[in-house]
Amino acid sequence: MEIVLNKVLSEIQRQEDKLSSQMMQTANEAYQMTLFLKEMLFTIKMKVLQTGFKNEQQEIIFFKNIKPQILGKLIYYNKVFRIETTCPVSTGRIHQSYFENQLKILKSEYKESISNEDFYRYYRAGRTDRDHSYFRLGKINYHDGLKSNVFEIDLSFSTYYDNKVAHIIANELLYTFLLTKINPEKNPDAISINGDGNKDISWTNSQNALIELIYALYASKSIAYGKIGIRKLALIFQILFRTPLNDIHHSFHRMKTRAGSRTVFLDQLKISLEEYMDKDL
Repeated sequence: MEIVLNKVLSEIQRQEDKLSSQMMQTANEAYQMTLFLKEMLFTIKMKVLQTGFKNEQQEIIFFKNIKPQILGKLIYYNKVFRIETTCPVSTGRIHQSYFENQLKILKSEYKESISNEDFYRYYRAGRTDRDHSYFRLGKINYHDGLKSNVFEIDLSFSTYYDNKVAHIIANELLYTFLLTKINPEKNPDAISINGDGNKDISWTNSQNALIELIYALYASKSIAYGKIGIRKLALIFQILFRTPLNDIHHSFHRMKTRAGSRTVFLDQLKISLEEYMDKDL
């Protein structure tokens, strides 16, 4: 199932790279990605409904890792399209105020609907002890006082909590997007490395590789003596390389339980550097 997840993420990344290489405007790119992800989600849904799952673990992996990645980006790109197409102007103070207001709305929604829930803390902690309840079909406990949108989802293709994970992923992507749209001089949260001169700078390895590098720099306190938080450090790299990362915390917890080496990318970096050094000998 891990292979399936990697394949899905690679296909999404290829589509994003394809649209970016065509120099499309953000609104058009978001619209095309929305259509692409909607079709991908529908195709996978049909396959799941037809074949089901081999065992409980496969079902949990699908609803915890695979579906939320697709749905999360679908929610994200749809929101980007709506935000871009309702922006009143393309530059100036009104433009900046518009995106600052969108960021305030996002933060408010995050506090009201996500961060104060027990499930959010469970997911952020990388726990697995309740996965059998959260990520299996037909396990919804209505005694938990769930929100009314539970009655609007397709229970043959959702555990309810996979939708929550998708919204966590979408909110993090949208947070990064909005910061890149706001004037850094007016917003201390934004990083001033997103100028036109950086348009050709892109990360060409996997997202997991970048996350591995970010955590290594954070753990070694190599940047600002370790005084900069992991979230802000990740934001710097996302803006620098113009590549939104998914839930970095959950990805890191998956790395901790990898079979074989847990530092695949760092191991390869060492090998590549040593081979490069040997060329000069």
